Amino acid sequence: MSSVVETVTDLVLPIVDEQHFELVEVEFVKEGKNWFLRVYIDKEGGIDIEECVFVSEQLSEKLDTLDPDPIPQAYYLEVSSPGAERPLKKEADYQKAVGNFIHVNLYQAIDGNKQIEGTLVSLDEGQLILSVPIKTRKKELTIDRKNIAKARLAIQF
Repeated sequence: MSSVVETVTDLVLPIVDEQHFELVEVEFVKEGKNWFLRVYIDKEGGIDIEECVFVSEQLSEKLDTLDPDPIPQAYYLEVSSPGAERPLKKEADYQKAVGNFIHVNLYQAIDGNKQIEGTLVSLDEGQLILSVPIKTRKKELTIDRKNIAKARLAIQF
């Protein structure tokens, strides 16, 4: 289904760019019996519902004009904010996240853990440094970027 994501990304980017929004992610997933085309957008200060509706309507019009239809099955189109736990995909996302609490899923466990949460202290091309709370103290942990399956902002309790 990556061709659907690529097609939709190509269609929605001009709409988002024109409005000075950021395209965070496009995903096409099946949940139960239903397919969902999800487009996550954001901007400095946050995105509002009217802006999501605008992008949804513009994208829907563009999708309706394509022949052949790139998405032959029925689906639900959802355009929304990435939320408080937005994914970290691009280098700029990681740069903005320095100093923030993040959640990282790993391909290979570190100290027996494939999921780690901590404050992103710094990063470079090859690795991240997280300050990880361990009971009453903090430990700095270096994570190779090649070992990161997914990363997102996290809410600290």
